[in-house]
Amino acid sequence: MEQIQQSEHERSPAEQLLTFRLADQEYAVDILRVQEIRGWTTPTSLPNVPVWIKGIVNLRGTIVPIVDLRERFGLFAEACGATTVVIVLRARSRDRDRVVGVVVDSVNDVVRPKEGATQPPPDLGTVVDLRFVLGLVSSEERLSILLDVDTLLDFDTIEAPGLQTRTP
Repeated sequence: MEQIQQSEHERSPAEQLLTFRLADQEYAVDILRVQEIRGWTTPTSLPNVPVWIKGIVNLRGTIVPIVDLRERFGLFAEACGATTVVIVLRARSRDRDRVVGVVVDSVNDVVRPKEGATQPPPDLGTVVDLRFVLGLVSSEERLSILLDVDTLLDFDTIEAPGLQTRTP
């Protein structure tokens, strides 16, 4: 697996973002972190994993965990349907590359934010967990939540809301 360049991990604004929807909100990730976009297929379930880990899939010989972002963010769960998509992302944690698929409702488009379009998240104190949020991106009358892929997909340090586990 190719190493993700260190410069990608610096908190500089991304040149292009892939936007997608969860519930009624638009989110975005750096396009350089996207390995591929796939239609939904039911993954193989694993026992005793957090409820937001749907299972694993074999992606051309690589076992890839599938994370449901709705459940990860504590949103209401919804059945996967015809427009459900899996975005396969590359993340880095503890000097280790990781490939993870994230389940989203739909993919919107690729945007190129203008300079100054990305703002830091608002300071809401400890009421709201913003550790996954790099900022808010304004473009064409839309506001997207820019996600920190490395923090979001660092399974070694994250805690699931409620810490429920799934059994197959």
